[in-house]
Amino acid sequence: MTMTNKIVFWNVDTQKDFMEPDGALHVPKAEEIRGALSQLTKLAKEKHITTVSTADWHVDDSKELSIEPDMTETFPEHCMMDTPGAEFIDETKPENPVIVNWDDDEVDWEKLILSREIVIRKDLFDVFAGNVWTDEILKRLDPDLVVVYGVATNYCVDLAVNGLHERVKQVLVVKDAIKHLPSEGEPLKTIERWQEMGVLVKDLGEVKELIDDL
Repeated sequence: MTMTNKIVFWNVDTQKDFMEPDGALHVPKAEEIRGALSQLTKLAKEKHITTVSTADWHVDDSKELSIEPDMTETFPEHCMMDTPGAEFIDETKPENPVIVNWDDDEVDWEKLILSREIVIRKDLFDVFAGNVWTDEILKRLDPDLVVVYGVATNYCVDLAVNGLHERVKQVLVVKDAIKHLPSEGEPLKTIERWQEMGVLVKDLGEVKELIDDL
């Protein structure tokens, strides 16, 4: 694969409700990847790499919320709009991002393209379905490589990887910067499927070497 400098980091849902042990929908052992997430955030800043951070941003009648959740298609309340649980953890918190809400009527494209940090807020698992602006944001960024990390491997990360794979030249997942929700065969079955699709799966050390070589 011929590498270019057109790289985007794609940080999936590293919000307090998922990442903190007392979060509303804690991903088990998510705290184990916080060090890797911190290193990726620092690497992006040092190398001036555009970082897109996706975030659940729910309202009371969001489709994936239920008082009787099945924990597959529906879940308890989490990452509710304007609550502490919807905030990013310190390790991935953007410093001065352009924020695109799922209910925004318009986007300041000039400001977005000039910004190194972009936050896409979504009201569904899938960032491409949960925010009408995601496709256009990706088209305008036009990356050759998207580096993906975050939570949860078998839900929002998987949907992000699938969507990105359909839209960009190459997707790379940082395997020691993702965590999965409990499910039989996870995370191996998801990772194996990604690799069969042609998605690269590398550890943080390999990613840092790759970026350093550019």
